Amino acid sequence: MACVMDGNGRWAARRSLPRTSGHLAAETTVIDVIEAARTAGVEWLSLYAFSTENWQRPSTEVDFLMRLVRRVVRKHAALLHARGIRCRFLGVADPRIPPALARDFADLMTLTGENRGMTLTVAFDHGGRRDIVAAARSLIRTGVPAEAVDERSFAAHLPFPDTPDVDLVIRTSGEQRISNFMLWQVAYAEWMFPPVLWPDFRAPHFVECLRAYQQRDRRFGGVAPDANGERRP
Repeated sequence: MACVMDGNGRWAARRSLPRTSGHLAAETTVIDVIEAARTAGVEWLSLYAFSTENWQRPSTEVDFLMRLVRRVVRKHAALLHARGIRCRFLGVADPRIPPALARDFADLMTLTGENRGMTLTVAFDHGGRRDIVAAARSLIRTGVPAEAVDERSFAAHLPFPDTPDVDLVIRTSGEQRISNFMLWQVAYAEWMFPPVLWPDFRAPHFVECLRAYQQRDRRFGGVAPDANGERRP
């Protein structure tokens, strides 16, 4: 499963607060959703925290986010480890990321690297197109003949190639865009767009989306067995 954590700025604007207040309020939701996913038995959870395009935001907001993320990582590292959650950070390539924050990311990955309760991937400074371009460059450097490239070999050159395809993406706030998020991995994902803003999103909302997903008939481009008058087995 994956979440595009959208709506922090609108949450703050509706309360006549600065956008930073929405980012602050989002911390509670992040921890609530992680706990809800773990309790529900979700084995892989990805959260879209900061995109390659987010660098275009005002520098004051970006600086605030960098400080906030560092505080959140340091504050919850012990809890994540105690819950048996393996933490990963997808992206983290831009030199504008503060070195101290990059070290905290690395330290958390090392601390939780042997955990197997759930894998939490935080997409930070992430861009799906960038990942695909990097995989193509990696294939070229290895000298793989063009006719030998298939989906399996290409995926092996993506970051964290053991990550399975995403089954369900939840994008809060009602916006209906992919926003360059894990483009390869979400190719056959189901999407849900609850109108609730991310700071107000809680475990019951997450469980509701999970239950709705379980009712969907996923055919991956095929047809239902009874579509041509054939009964389902």
